[in-house]
Amino acid sequence: MYALVIGLIILFSVLLVLVVLAQNSKGGGLTSQFGGSAASNIIGVKKTGDLLEKLTWSFIIGIMILCLSTNFITADRGGSSNSILDRAGEQAPAQQAPALDLPADNAPTDTTK
Repeated sequence: MYALVIGLIILFSVLLVLVVLAQNSKGGGLTSQFGGSAASNIIGVKKTGDLLEKLTWSFIIGIMILCLSTNFITADRGGSSNSILDRAGEQAPAQQAPALDLPADNAPTDTTK
């Protein structure tokens, strides 16, 4: 189930990139790619913009919902235990560096007097 959701997220992401690239910020967009006026007569510039905008928002909302759903899917798989944290707790504590034993005559002196 988790792999299916991740696959859908990747598919929606690729489709979102393609839809955004098909849009033209200056208003030409998809219709200029298919021969200009011929495509404008078939689809219409206004309808193409509306379709691409609806597809963009649909893919964004779909990606958000799928990303949030992965949290619930992984919570069921892992339970309340986190294996990485459990393994970190089992490891031995890090060894401390040995303290430096300075002789008494090399002790730091107070020069602020």
